[in-house]
Amino acid sequence: MGGEIYQAQVIRNFFDTITGTDRNLTRIYMCVMSLAKLRMESPEKMATLLDQLKKSKIKKELSVDLLDYVCDAANELELASVQTAFGVKDIKDVAQDFNAVSLDSL
Repeated sequence: MGGEIYQAQVIRNFFDTITGTDRNLTRIYMCVMSLAKLRMESPEKMATLLDQLKKSKIKKELSVDLLDYVCDAANELELASVQTAFGVKDIKDVAQDFNAVSLDSL
């Protein structure tokens, strides 16, 4: 599960980078290649990803294949790993806090 948490954090950084104001291709490259290494992808797959990154740099737009790769990786992760990476608490842990709130305190 530890590897999945790292993968979820890399995926989070990827989406933070592509949706943020500083869409740095070097950061995107680092996220994609780190994710591929964490997933222990074959050298052929890594070469394909690297080729897509080079094409993205030339065209100055992110390849759809890279987005598909990261989204597929995110889809394969366990929900608990994603929640840990994003700092989301389980609803059962938070529910006890809400049970202690009374309507008078509102």
